[in-house]
Formats: sequence, structure tokens, C-alpha cells
Amino acid sequence: LMRPLRGYRGRSVVVGTVTLCLAAGWALQTPGGVSLVVPQPNINATVAQNILLSVEYSCRGVATIEWKHVSSWGTTSIAEWRSGNYVNISTVYKDRVTTFENGSIQLRNVGMRDAGYYFVTVMEEHGTNAYGTIIVNVYEIIYEDLHFVAVLFAFLAAVSAILICFMWLCNKSLHLFQKKTTHKLTASTTEEIELETIEC
Repeated sequence: LMRPLRGYRGRSVVVGTVTLCLAAGWALQTPGGVSLVVPQPNINATVAQNILLSVEYSCRGVATIEWKHVSSWGTTSIAEWRSGNYVNISTVYKDRVTTFENGSIQLRNVGMRDAGYYFVTVMEEHGTNAYGTIIVNVYEIIYEDLHFVAVLFAFLAAVSAILICFMWLCNKSLHLFQKKTTHKLTASTTEEIELETIEC
């Protein structure tokens, strides 16, 4: 009768130890946790275009979002805000940036200096951080190409106008030629009738 009791006690000690270890691990674990998704890590834009630097974060606590721009001109802080609270946009970007609750920002009227790396950091109140990067390429509109297209269009329009005039002249000449041929045929028919009348 004693053996089963000892086996039961042994099992309960093992289960109790495992439960205690799991509870200790859970207690020592950071209570928060943050994740960040960057759906479009590479953006191509032209000068004066508006672009959306899109991200999506989730966390258990209150998060602070921070955006920075790094390029050959240096590092610039763009914006920092706490979800549901203040928004601090740097003076350089004051009139050009719109922030969104999901952590995204919109940058209006981009220029060549806006090309580079955009770093976003989501800091959760319990100390967990998540990082994301978006590369932005900005291209100038090449007006030489537009000039070439305009010249080509003008040339094609001129050629079309010349062809239309040429066809009109050909049509007019053909019409005059047909009129003269009809007149000659009528005159010769009249002469034949007159000759036949004289012979009679």
C-alpha cells in the first residue's frame, strides 16, 4: 500500500517543480512586447510627389514612435509621438509631414534631399523596441525627354498636315481631270452627231 503513495508523491513533486519553473519564467519575462511590419521597404518617387512611409505596429502597452532620416547630408529627426498623446514634428518637416496612429507618416512635396534611409523605432513602455527601415529613391523629371516628345509630336503633326494637303490637291486635280475628259467626250459625241446629220 505504501508504494503507490510514494509514486504519487514523486509525480506531484515533478509536476509542482515544472509548474514553479514555468511560473518563475513567466514572472521574469518582460510584460510587454512590440512587433513592427514594414509592407513596402523600398519606395521610388519623383520630385514634388507625396509619399506614404507605411508601417504597422502592435504592442500591449503604450508605444512611442520615432522617425529619423539618414542621407549623405546627415541624420535628421522627423517626428516623435506617443500613441494617443503628443506629436512632436521637427521644424524642418513641420509643414510637410502627417503622422498616423498605426505609426506611418506621409511626406509631402519630396525633393532630391529627401532620398535616403528612413528609420522608424517603436518603443514600448516596458522597454521592448522594434525597428524598421524604408529606402526612398527620388528622381528628377528629365525635361529633355519631355522636350524630345514635344518636338516629335510637332513633327508628326506637321507631316500629317502636309499629307492631308497633298491628298486634297490630288483629289482636286483628279476631279478637274475627270471634268475635262467628260467635256472632251461630250464635244466629240456632238461632232459625230453633227457629221452624221450632214451626211444624211
